[in-house]
Amino acid sequence: MTEAVPSYLSPTGQEIVFLLLGAVAVGSALLVVTTRQLVHAALWLVVCFGALAGCYLVLTAEFVAWVQVLIYVGAIVVLLLFGIMLTRAPIGRSADLDSGNRIVAAVVALATAAILVTVVIDGFRTAYTPLEPGAGAAKELGASIFATWVLPFEALSVLLLAALIGAIVLSRTDIPGGSPPTGPAPPAGPVTGGADPPVRGDPAPPDRPSDQTSGGQ
Repeated sequence: MTEAVPSYLSPTGQEIVFLLLGAVAVGSALLVVTTRQLVHAALWLVVCFGALAGCYLVLTAEFVAWVQVLIYVGAIVVLLLFGIMLTRAPIGRSADLDSGNRIVAAVVALATAAILVTVVIDGFRTAYTPLEPGAGAAKELGASIFATWVLPFEALSVLLLAALIGAIVLSRTDIPGGSPPTGPAPPAGPVTGGADPPVRGDPAPPDRPSDQTSGGQ
């Protein structure tokens, strides 16, 4: 016997919570790209990742939810904040964060969202899968990642490694093209207690008055 598919006009409690968390994720993502303060953008990114973790919990994928919290909220956002501090980026309100292509970016974002929504609705219009606990456990996910999705997983690892190397290069000051040192400039020549020795070819310095007086006496 085929299980009856519930109607979208009478959503369950899990579906309502999922929709609310999705709205929070979308709203915080918009604030990430529209705010003019880098630190506030990182904090709104924390809210977005937390809402996604809540969506995973509703979908009974507890392992993915805690990985989302530990890696993205606890590591990626902290890495972004450290990158802001190490590169001495302005943390206050800045007017030059906008590239001036806001209209073009909005059109591209809306077109991409429309394509994705159309593909998802057309592909999963009649599909319905009941939520079963345990489907998002570590065993099933590990077998899927390292068997079916191992190549994208390794490509993502290389991408994160390249981003880490780029952050290290930007934070170094002794590499050509890096940030100049902010300390006082060192003296041009060695500082000694006496006078500098005469250079060959220069005229000899005149005798001091004390030497002439002692010689005349």
